[in-house]
Order: sequence, then structure tokens, then C-alpha cells
Amino acid sequence: MSEIPTPGQPAPDLALPDEHGTIHRLSEQRGRWTVLYFYPKDDTPGCTVEACEFRDSKAILAERNAVVWGVSPQGASSKAAFCEKFALNFPLLADEDHAVAEAYGSWVEKENYGRTYMGTARRTFLIDPQGRIARTWEKVRPEGHAAEVLAALDEARAGA
Repeated sequence: MSEIPTPGQPAPDLALPDEHGTIHRLSEQRGRWTVLYFYPKDDTPGCTVEACEFRDSKAILAERNAVVWGVSPQGASSKAAFCEKFALNFPLLADEDHAVAEAYGSWVEKENYGRTYMGTARRTFLIDPQGRIARTWEKVRPEGHAAEVLAALDEARAGA
């Protein structure tokens, strides 16, 4: 397991397909803010709340020169169904080999009902226009998280 990148460090680059198979590269986002959030599974209760809050915040993020990308280990077809079901309006990236989650310290050992397994931790990274980590959130609560991220983005932009 990798360490979680900390503020000031370069964000690990990524190249992942979205729900349509389009490859998204973090290196191509220079000049804009990126909200990169990791979530465990498409179309599950907490993940749906988080995704819908980001969906509803997309216009505000765009006004602030920011994009949002969600990342989980399910494939493109799962992501396409999730996007369609909830009218999600931003890319959901398929990290099927969990290499990107590992690079961000988000592929972790989990436990559920006494069973231990590896899975994606719900974490969010705010990446500045130069490609550095500006802020991290660990142990994210889905409800209200998009508002937290927007507030942090405003604070970071004011200090930039």
C-alpha cells in the first residue's frame, strides 16, 4: 500500500477510461483545479449520495475553473449504468486494476462482518492547477462532502 499524498506534493498522474471509454489524464488538467474522489462501488447508497452531490455542484465547480472525477474499481459498463440512472454529469473513471487507488493510498485493507479484504477507501483530493495536492480528505462522510470541497476550493483559490 502506498502512502497518501499530502498537500504540496505532486499529484500522481493517471490515465483511466471513463464510462464511455474515453481516457482521462490528470496531466492534461494543468491550469484548472481537479477534485479527484475515490469511492468504493457504483450505485451503492453512500456512493450515490456523494456522486449526486457532486453532480449538483458541477456548475459551481465550473465557475471556479474546477472539474470533478470519481474513481472506483468497477468497469466502464457499471459506470455507464450508474451515470445514466442518476444523470451524473461528470466522468467516472474505471480503475479496474486499482493502480491509481494504490498510488493515492486509497487501496486499503477493509473489514466487514469479520471478513478482511482489499478495497477502495472513500477519499478525496483537491489538486491545484499546477498538479500539486492542495487538500486531502480521509474517512469521508458522503453527506455534505461536496459542500466541504467547494468551501476548501474557495479557500485555496483565495490563497493562490
